[in-house]
Amino acid sequence: MLDAAVDVPDGLSDAQGRPAGRRFSVYRNNIAVSLTDALQTGFPVIAKLLGDANFKPIAGLFLRAEPPKSALMMHYGAGFPGFLDRFAPLAHLKYLRDVARAELALRRSYHATDSDPISANALAEIAPEDLPSIRMTFAPAMQVLTSQWPVYDIWAYNTFADHPKPRASAQDILITRPEFDPNLELLPAGGASFIAALELGHSLGEAAALATETTPDFDLGSVLALLLTGNAITSLVT
Repeated sequence: MLDAAVDVPDGLSDAQGRPAGRRFSVYRNNIAVSLTDALQTGFPVIAKLLGDANFKPIAGLFLRAEPPKSALMMHYGAGFPGFLDRFAPLAHLKYLRDVARAELALRRSYHATDSDPISANALAEIAPEDLPSIRMTFAPAMQVLTSQWPVYDIWAYNTFADHPKPRASAQDILITRPEFDPNLELLPAGGASFIAALELGHSLGEAAALATETTPDFDLGSVLALLLTGNAITSLVT
């Protein structure tokens, strides 16, 4: 269906018994158009960055190289970030892969399993001397992405009308789903390594110490605030 150079299968006919060559070509075209539309819906910032004249031919190459593995279109495009990274004509736009990863993470967050967050004052109820030893679990909707590119600024600049131009700096992002739709936030320096340590089972104190080793000015309070307001923490173990 995806290769126009392949002959129409023998024996196909239309309702009048005529060879179905032209009708089969229509189906082929409809599949390509539908998959291109699915990519454009799933990666709107990539589509905007490339422009319609470039995005559609690139999508055509991708959909033929990586056809759907699932009947659920919400999963289609998982390999698109890697495809963009390997596509030689776009080698000078190295940030595209991470922007596509961010858009894919937003989609995964949207479709993730529901979970119950801790209460807003749960951390405040823990005795100060016990805080360093607590461990956390996180909502399936939470996503963290690290990048050597200003991935948050690039995404926001092409999403919000009033966002300033991207800064020339590496940026990490946090995606949470406090209600129905996911939020994409810029993580303070050291935030990604802090959350990664917590996900590996380190205590709050251990994770903060690891983050501070690489980021002396690590702001623990601001990262915890992002996690709490994003309903990302599902349990505290003391």
